[in-house]
Amino acid sequence: MIARTLPLLALAALAATPASADLPDDPLLIEQDGAVIPEARGVWLSRANGWILEIGEDGIARWQDAPTGCYRADQGGGAAGLMGQIEYRLMTPLGRDEAIFQYIEGDTPTHFERLDRLPAKCGASDLTGESDLFETFAAIMERHYGFFGERGIDWETLVDEARPRVRDGMGEAALFGVMGAMIEALGDSHTKLTAQIDGERQRAQGGLGTTLPMVRASIGEGTWLQGLVTQLQDEVLDPGSSMVANGRIVQGTLANGRIGYVQVFTMGGFDESVEPGTQEWADAEVAAFDQAFDTILSAFADTRAEALILDLSNNRGGYDVIARRLASRLTGSAYLGYTVTNTGGGEPVPYFVDVAPQPRFEGPVYLLTSDVTVSGGELATLALRQNPSVVQVGGTTRGAFSTPLPKPLPNGWYLELSNEAFRAPDGTLYEGAGIAPHWPVEVFPQSDPIAGHRVVLEWLADAIIARQQVQAD
Repeated sequence: MIARTLPLLALAALAATPASADLPDDPLLIEQDGAVIPEARGVWLSRANGWILEIGEDGIARWQDAPTGCYRADQGGGAAGLMGQIEYRLMTPLGRDEAIFQYIEGDTPTHFERLDRLPAKCGASDLTGESDLFETFAAIMERHYGFFGERGIDWETLVDEARPRVRDGMGEAALFGVMGAMIEALGDSHTKLTAQIDGERQRAQGGLGTTLPMVRASIGEGTWLQGLVTQLQDEVLDPGSSMVANGRIVQGTLANGRIGYVQVFTMGGFDESVEPGTQEWADAEVAAFDQAFDTILSAFADTRAEALILDLSNNRGGYDVIARRLASRLTGSAYLGYTVTNTGGGEPVPYFVDVAPQPRFEGPVYLLTSDVTVSGGELATLALRQNPSVVQVGGTTRGAFSTPLPKPLPNGWYLELSNEAFRAPDGTLYEGAGIAPHWPVEVFPQSDPIAGHRVVLEWLADAIIARQQVQAD
């Protein structure tokens, strides 16, 4: 949670399979009537992710297949995030010895191959000592992390420099300091290390940009977020603005209804009545989003709004399906939004932006971004940039797109790392660099990160009206 006054849900970025993916219909529910179905039982290996699933009648045991050995690490460890707390629910057989496993319908298809038995190396070595743990961590990053080059990191040299500082018996806190510094050097906010040490939760993560650290060190994030919302409704938007979708969306108009305004804080968190990561959760999120945007865009049609400001300058990401669904509300024709590849190989998977049923807004869209815009917010930005009616305004996005790959370590520490490359249709990769705007302007200046947002919106509204007048003439 960011603040009690304006709660934001930290969602797993569960990417959805595009309609064009060549998968059989009707995946099987792995567990029925309290028991695992026979088709799913056995041992399954995902080479791309380094996961081994040992599936019996009563459930799934997960093993991590690392270069240093194979160790048991089930979902749900004490340091795990949401992606480390959910388990597969669906299976699509691809013959006797291959299958696709998914968390929910439409989720990223993970390919597994059946093994005759659990490999002998699994459980054969104790990798929990400091030296073995360090080497396991370093090898997992070497095998699975996808962006050392983009982030200017020579991982082999970084490991060689850190290795002399590691010794058995040094203690967890000291070891975490060494490994955490290596994580922070990447500058990738989608790659982090978390642990419980002496009853305290520890977290190593870099790449948070400049705005968030600046705000946290000054007025505090909760005060900032609440100040932005209050300012919007009291000073910027026309009377009648509101917060909808469980407080994740602010909607209203500017310039006496001539310009529609929507700020989306997260790509999800619209319905907290269901368990995250379940099919019911996915369905509820989509339904809540659709309901909100049906109302918002119908109101814009009634006021005959000539343009739309879509504000993702404070979007913290979330459910990828929502990111594309947002883009589908702003187009009259379907198009390719982006492609995704995994460090484990395989062909790029295309993700399309479909045309949503009415209501839609097909006029000019001005997309406001900043270095806070990350993850699902960046996926929406990437998809929207393929729409010729969209002009991106503000700051360059954070540059952290990949769905984090969860890799629990042998001692229960929890590693997440970036292993997916999201590319624009022309092949451009924005990981690390972020997506630069067409019209650059500072959204959250250090001198006043609240008032600065108002100044930008007022300037943008004037610019939009002037541009509309020129085009009309």
